[in-house]
Amino acid sequence: MARILFRPALLTVIMLSLALSTGCSGLLGGPYDQANGLVDEANEAIEEHNRLFEEARVAYEEAREAIEAGEDASGEAERIARARETMQEAWDELEEAREPLSEVQALDVELEIEEYARSLSEAVDAQISAEGQEIDFYELLEQDPTLENGRTEAQDILSEVDEGYEEAEEAYERAQEIADANPELLRERY
Repeated sequence: MARILFRPALLTVIMLSLALSTGCSGLLGGPYDQANGLVDEANEAIEEHNRLFEEARVAYEEAREAIEAGEDASGEAERIARARETMQEAWDELEEAREPLSEVQALDVELEIEEYARSLSEAVDAQISAEGQEIDFYELLEQDPTLENGRTEAQDILSEVDEGYEEAEEAYERAQEIADANPELLRERY
């Protein structure tokens, strides 16, 4: 039976939970309204990212299981290609979340909110890097679905991917610590 590499599920799939407004959100209001609008924008991209990320991982798992069950590996290359394309779309959506998060950091808001946004930006950057490497893994797998010739390279890529996801998770945890320590700043103000 052909064995390819198992991709564990990402432990932290991001979704922001920042609500800062003193009224209704919008990009034309004060800094808190702007921050809310920017976070809403980032959340939309992240929500689509999460959907596509899960879709890509499911396609990969189906291909892996089929190959390990002895099905024609060359036939699974198409499913792996779809997983790669979907992961690329997810990566693109995560890229779109990066800009609004950096704009929150430039607003005239409390330091804790800037630190929160900075930690989330660091997490997104680390996750973008890891997902880019995961796309490289899928490309390698497309060419060699059973990894007969590329197992060592695939393992090296996945080691880097795992390190990137760990870095992202640590940054998400830092952001959560800031949110937990400052609940009055990171919830709706009415």
